[in-house]
Amino acid sequence: MVYTSKGIVIHHFKYNEKSVIAKIYTQKYGLQSFIINGVRSKKSKSKASLLQPLSLVEINAIKKENKGLQRLKEIKSAYSFQEVPFQIYKTSIAFFIAEVLYKAIREEEKNELLFDFLYGSIQILDLQTAHYVNFHLLFLAQLTKYLGFYPQNIDFLIDDSTIYFDIQEGIFTGKTPFHQFYLESPLSNQLKILFGINFDKMDQLNIDNNTRKLILNAILNYYSLHLSNFEQLKSKEVLEEILN
Repeated sequence: MVYTSKGIVIHHFKYNEKSVIAKIYTQKYGLQSFIINGVRSKKSKSKASLLQPLSLVEINAIKKENKGLQRLKEIKSAYSFQEVPFQIYKTSIAFFIAEVLYKAIREEEKNELLFDFLYGSIQILDLQTAHYVNFHLLFLAQLTKYLGFYPQNIDFLIDDSTIYFDIQEGIFTGKTPFHQFYLESPLSNQLKILFGINFDKMDQLNIDNNTRKLILNAILNYYSLHLSNFEQLKSKEVLEEILN
C-alpha cells in the first residue's frame, strides 16, 4: 500500500555505499525504518540535507504488512527551518532531542497526540528568538505526558521547604521517601515549576548554568528509571558545553 504522511526525522545511519536507513516518526504509522537509496551519492546533497535530526518532512512510502524495513519512494521538506541548522545553540538542542527520541520511542503505531506535540515543539524551537536556553529541559518534562510517566500530583500544594520529588514513583511529596531515588529541595521545587508550565512560559525560567546541569541529570535519571534501555546520551556533554 502506497501512502503519504508527514514525518519527523529521528536518526539515520549508513546502510551501504550509497544508501542509508532512516528512522522517521510518521503521523500515520508512528516510528518507521526506511531504506533510502542514493542518498550518499554526490548528486543527492539535497536529499541528504532532509535527513538532519528533527527535519520535518513529507514522505511517500510503501507500507508493508510485516514490521521491518520499509521502502521510501519520495521525501521532501514539509517545513523550512529558519535557525535550527544554522544556529549552534539550537543545533545542539536539536541533536540532543533527536537522541532522546531515538532512545525513548519504540512504538510502531499511530499516536497523533505525540506526533502533534513533537511537530509543534520543533517549530517552537526554530522560531523562538529568546529564552530558549532551557528549551530542552521543558521539552523533556512535557514529553513525559506522552510517554506515560508525567508526575501525577503536579498541582498538589506542598510547603516549598519540605518538598521532595520521588523519582521512582513519579510524585512530589512532603515526606522523605523510604528509598534512594528522590530529590531534595530546592531542586525538587525547580522540577515542580518545570513540569507545571508550557513553552509559552519559558521566559519565566530563571535557571543558572549549574542548576541547569543538575536538573538535566535529574530528569534523565527519571527517564532511565521509567524507560527500558534508556542509556547514556552521547550528545549531553556537547549540549552542556555549548549552552554554558
